[in-house]
Amino acid sequence: MTAFGSVFMPEMALTVFDGEKWSEAAMVPSDSISLHPGAHVLHYASTCFEGLKAFRHADGSVKIFRMDANIARFAQSSELLALPAIDTAQTRDMIVMAVKSFAGEVPEVPGSLYIRPTHIGTEPAVGKAAGPSLTSMQYVLLSPVGDYFAGGSDVALRLLLEEDGMRCAPHMGRIKSGGNYASALRPTLNAKRDLKVDQILFCPDGDVQETGAANFLLIDGNTLITKALDDSFLHGITRDSILTIARDLGMNVEERDLSVSELLERSQKPGCEAALSGTAAVLTSVGTLLHKGKEYQVGDGKAGATTNKLRKALNDIQWGRAEDTHGWLTCVSSC
Repeated sequence: MTAFGSVFMPEMALTVFDGEKWSEAAMVPSDSISLHPGAHVLHYASTCFEGLKAFRHADGSVKIFRMDANIARFAQSSELLALPAIDTAQTRDMIVMAVKSFAGEVPEVPGSLYIRPTHIGTEPAVGKAAGPSLTSMQYVLLSPVGDYFAGGSDVALRLLLEEDGMRCAPHMGRIKSGGNYASALRPTLNAKRDLKVDQILFCPDGDVQETGAANFLLIDGNTLITKALDDSFLHGITRDSILTIARDLGMNVEERDLSVSELLERSQKPGCEAALSGTAAVLTSVGTLLHKGKEYQVGDGKAGATTNKLRKALNDIQWGRAEDTHGWLTCVSSC
């Protein structure tokens, strides 16, 4: 099986910032960029990115899901990393241009075309550890994908609850930056190897936050609980979409602090569910929590009915099988 996000379209959209202005965007080969070995990104991790998807509908049209929300977060990440400000209109045009160029390669559902806008600092200056890159590069990669987790909606993940560490520095949490993922990588790999879990759910000092690559949701009957937005974790677009859909379905949504003790207590209740949300993961059930050497089964330990209902409701909008009442889809081909 081909790993998620490991196959790319042969061209990408690219623009560069020379310290004063962005160049005209163009489609270029996706397997070749030129960087000075002293580029700021290679030494000081001045990089951020986004992840969004385009879907092929039954009528042959290709539509991008929540592009404007992703661009807004991309601009925010660039600002918080002190990268040159992106031109949001140009970024939007680049995404549309790239997807239009390969509209014929967008897989049939449940597959999609994964879109990865990326912004990196390019100034060759190894003495700027405390200074921003004055030049940068922005590009949009495309990758046809299927499910991130093998098994799709039928899988129920195992999570390790980690109270002693955190995914990233608290003030960096809402930035979608490569460094945040890197800081969670070694603990996650160790936990997968030693404890046979799928992910770590980082809960510093008992505060339930997120895994290395997804937001966390707890579903107790008709109530959905997830951490309120702050600077310590990523403000997921899929998270926001699921909460909106849950409210549309009449669920009670609580955005608030959730402690490990409350999570473990609620998880034992019949019918309780837990899930991870993200562009790649969509909404994937959690069946087991591991805490201090003890396993806790969430509900019946299987993929949850409400989780699958919410995932289906989201997919139905993305796939054109339900009305897009929130204006989340942007048509880019065969409209």
